[in-house]
Amino acid sequence: MYGIIKKDGDNMYNYIIGVVSEIESNAITIDNHGMGYNVYVANPYSFKEGEETKVYIYHQITENGQALFGFHDKEEKDLFLRLIDVKGLGPKTALPMFATGSVNGIVDAIDRENIVYLTKFPKVGDKLARQIILDLKGKLAASSSTTNVNSELVEVLQGLGYKMPDIKKVLPNVDPSLSIEEQIKQALKYMLK
Repeated sequence: MYGIIKKDGDNMYNYIIGVVSEIESNAITIDNHGMGYNVYVANPYSFKEGEETKVYIYHQITENGQALFGFHDKEEKDLFLRLIDVKGLGPKTALPMFATGSVNGIVDAIDRENIVYLTKFPKVGDKLARQIILDLKGKLAASSSTTNVNSELVEVLQGLGYKMPDIKKVLPNVDPSLSIEEQIKQALKYMLK
């Protein structure tokens, strides 16, 4: 996984643990001791209603109000924080990038200057993609433990509804030298154990 260093000192929330009480098209409600927190997430249907979950939180405060943005893991949140530092890329544009893109895939696209990959996301045009690359290329350090992991494999598993913590558990068992089809078969074998 990518080790994205970002200080989050001005944000009072790190995460919320609670039960998912409602799922909407762009958000979930997390019940934490009788208080329902509305949290915008990239893929609400990757959460299960009635299930206790831990969601990493970014708390946005603007003159127009407040909003909570949620993530399955710290890597997603850290990359999100780096993305919203890019001029012209706000939270509502950055969040959907995680619905169809993985942390590995986004970082890889930035480092390889893959504008086609970046412009597949809603509201990310050519100009914004170039700004993302200009601001972040080479600044998102890869950790050695999973640099060989195929980002496409992670995206496929996420697309099948698997959560990032579960995906991370099986990745060390997958041979990165295999074709993507074989990697998927291998990963699913371990997922179903």
